[in-house]
Amino acid sequence: MKTLRYEKDGRIGRITLDRPGRGNGINRDMTRELPECVEQANLDPDVHVIALAGEGKGFCGGYDLVWSAEETLPNHEPGEVWDPVLDWQFMSRNVRGFMSLFHSDKPVICKVHGFCVAGGTDMALCSDLLVIADDARIGYPPARVWGVPTTMLWAHRIGPEKAKRMLFTGDLITGAQAKEWGLAIEAPPAAELDDAFEALVGRIAKLPVNQLVMMKLLVNQSLYAQGLHATQALGTFMDGIARHTKEGYAFQQRAADVGFKQAVRERDEPFEA
Repeated sequence: MKTLRYEKDGRIGRITLDRPGRGNGINRDMTRELPECVEQANLDPDVHVIALAGEGKGFCGGYDLVWSAEETLPNHEPGEVWDPVLDWQFMSRNVRGFMSLFHSDKPVICKVHGFCVAGGTDMALCSDLLVIADDARIGYPPARVWGVPTTMLWAHRIGPEKAKRMLFTGDLITGAQAKEWGLAIEAPPAAELDDAFEALVGRIAKLPVNQLVMMKLLVNQSLYAQGLHATQALGTFMDGIARHTKEGYAFQQRAADVGFKQAVRERDEPFEA
């Protein structure tokens, strides 16, 4: 494993995002390794529940986009024909990696500290339950330019009105707000986050594996019936489209000229008032 750690801890399988120097930024290795860790936990009869967390200052800062935004990418040249299927082939594989958490036989409980933004929210929302520090920040700023949430679980998790509030602005909310909105099951103070998370994970681990698998499978059917897979297919295609609008090309060009972080600061500046 290059980007994750997997550890068995009694009845708990622990998956830890382990790229703290890059804000646990998502790359191809991470989306490939994540399903491997989930499968390892699912195939272990002694593991009852999966605990997902991030190393370092925050859970996940999203995709590691510095290189991709600062360089001219294949299939991203304004003067050439764009092939949407190439974007689909790349991003749909990432979606399958994230959705391994959702499709996991066993429950996945996610701990969020510090920050969980952009693509990081895909992993958090694909988990079954979120425990978020009250001062942590979560949201999808790429809704402002250059991105669409591919797993598109926002509406399923918090309802259409609040999902629109998040995606029409790209704003971040705190862990305390996430609990008020029904996104998080608990939002303890940061100093109490670990204890609250371990208490919940430990309580779930007491149930028999067969009961946990049946309960998760049953509840997930309601989201399948609401058309989750169709929404994700549309979201994945739209994510590619968002990078090939005039605004998307302009953002990528600005990142190439002044660096990705500066381009993001300029993108977000109008929303800071």
